[in-house]
Amino acid sequence: MAAKNTAKTDTTQLAPGFEESMAQLETLVSDMEDGNLSLEEALSAFETGIKLTRQCQQALQAAELKVQILSNPDGEPSAMIIDDNGQDEAEP
Repeated sequence: MAAKNTAKTDTTQLAPGFEESMAQLETLVSDMEDGNLSLEEALSAFETGIKLTRQCQQALQAAELKVQILSNPDGEPSAMIIDDNGQDEAEP
């Protein structure tokens, strides 16, 4: 039973990091779109935005790998080819 609680705690700890990064990124984009930032502020916001984007991409890649591992009966990640519509090309 303790292992189940630990797994839930780990998932809970990962999700807010991603959500928080996305919220910060949305705020930065909004601030930059408003056009009220100085050049230095805009460059700093852009740099922070790039870092947040990379963090989010890494979190999504880790989640995708975990889904692939969990979905494969062998417990190994398998390559999926996704078309432009987000559909697995192996499916009819």
